[in-house]
Amino acid sequence: MSQIVTYSSAYTIVPTYECFNRCTYCNFRADPGESPWLELSAAKQKLTQLQSQGVCEILILSGEVHPYSSRRVSWLQRIYDLGELALSMGFLPHTNAGPLSFAEMAQLKQVNVSMGLMLEQLTPQLLETVHRHAPSKKPELRLQQLAWAGELGIPFTTGLLLGIGETPADWWESLEAIAQIQQRWGHIQEVILQPHSRGNQQSYTASAFNPHQLPEVIAQARDILPENITIQIPPNLVPEANFLLECLAAGARDLGGISPSDEVNPDYPHPTPKSLAAILEPAGWELVPRLPVYPQYYNWLLPNLQKAVESFVSDGAPRATLI
Repeated sequence: MSQIVTYSSAYTIVPTYECFNRCTYCNFRADPGESPWLELSAAKQKLTQLQSQGVCEILILSGEVHPYSSRRVSWLQRIYDLGELALSMGFLPHTNAGPLSFAEMAQLKQVNVSMGLMLEQLTPQLLETVHRHAPSKKPELRLQQLAWAGELGIPFTTGLLLGIGETPADWWESLEAIAQIQQRWGHIQEVILQPHSRGNQQSYTASAFNPHQLPEVIAQARDILPENITIQIPPNLVPEANFLLECLAAGARDLGGISPSDEVNPDYPHPTPKSLAAILEPAGWELVPRLPVYPQYYNWLLPNLQKAVESFVSDGAPRATLI
């Protein structure tokens, strides 16, 4: 009998690439003022094109406007409006826009079936290196976000970024912190283990994470994290087919949002679900589409979001296709 590995049929829209942080490994950001905000009319045009392409999840992935900026309220409203638009057009939004206030999260909960924020690493030493000019990467801010998501009952995705100057001991400490939050709130549906992969825009010059360490990290993460958290790996950052199978054997069970491009790692295009299935099925894995919210959290959602989810579920399984 085949074992199941899941993925989400996704498309990423970016409200803005501008970000007040300057993480040295980043291949996504633009300086404030250098990235026009996505207009709703342009988003609607793109979403209209996607309605016939089997896409379920709209990942709203944004650079960060400073919390004390006069434009912060408008920025958050744009993100909210994009989520509302995606819902109205038959998609399920998932937003990752950096650390938010409790009130901002509560607002976005109304138009998102799930949300996310990478913990990255807890070690404060990175504030002296790769995060020296990244105020929102303070570990306490990101831990607070995970706890607030639990208080608000938001199905949540978090994860570790591997290979930005941390140690293996830092990995285990960060995973333990996630486990402790999960034991209290139970809202974390996925933990992503994302290898840092060198890109053309970054200034970080240290060696990239050796992806062949990934099965070891996955196995240890599976021991640390509660069973109700799924471990996710990005298949575009795993270098070869056999190695992807090793990661699954070690305990990974999800391949994340599969879309035409990876906005965070633009130098590493996603494989298609069809090409992944060709690798997985001969080895006894069945690639199964899922929604951006896991079934155990459906009843956590507000009524309008539950209704949106119901339109994607038939006989208990998500409606999607391998393309």
